[in-house]
Amino acid sequence: MKRVLLKLSGESFANPETNFGIDPKIIERIAQEITNANKDGIEVGVVVGGGNFFRGVQESAKNMAQANADYMGMLATVINAVALKDALDKNGTQTRVQSAITMTAVAEPYIRLRAIRHLEKGRVVIFAAGTGNPYFTTDTAASLRAAEIEAQVMLKSTRVDGVYDSDPEKDSNAKKYDEISYKEVIEKKLKVMDLTAITLCEENNMAIRVFDGTKSDNIYNALIGEKIGTLIK
Repeated sequence: MKRVLLKLSGESFANPETNFGIDPKIIERIAQEITNANKDGIEVGVVVGGGNFFRGVQESAKNMAQANADYMGMLATVINAVALKDALDKNGTQTRVQSAITMTAVAEPYIRLRAIRHLEKGRVVIFAAGTGNPYFTTDTAASLRAAEIEAQVMLKSTRVDGVYDSDPEKDSNAKKYDEISYKEVIEKKLKVMDLTAITLCEENNMAIRVFDGTKSDNIYNALIGEKIGTLIK
């Protein structure tokens, strides 16, 4: 049986035109693809971002202490985690939310061995509130959780179909990599993930697959091991 960690940005839940909030049709599609992979026997852990809510208050957060702004971002991830759990519940998929910040009314506290036990029992586990510490991104949280649950691969869902040598949304001549090393990503300063997240994956030999999660069935295909997007290893 295969165990994977799926990283979903907060924006992946939002309406693409507004990049804000949660689009019911989009979250239903994402949940259905996770459900299908779960039915195929894939053990799925999910880390969610919070950008679809937090980006909207970023202006007002500019004058805040970094730690306070980061805590607001972590709370935004909890909203997304509960929404994704609800969509998975409707599919009949057993799901648990574990939060790095204790809030027992809405989520279990994050306990590594309990998370692994849930996965072994075929439940989807959604990890919320990042690492629980300010100054760390949700990409770093995803790298950390992937290592902790001993996932075979970390899947990073984005709006782009892989890693390019320059921004494909701005440069029409951008070249896509099918496979690239951690070292190259760091040396070429490719904006895949922050340095802490990449380094954490490298140190734990955690392969990262970067793919376009906005296309129908791509999340499912990535979860079952299809070679889409770019593999970093």
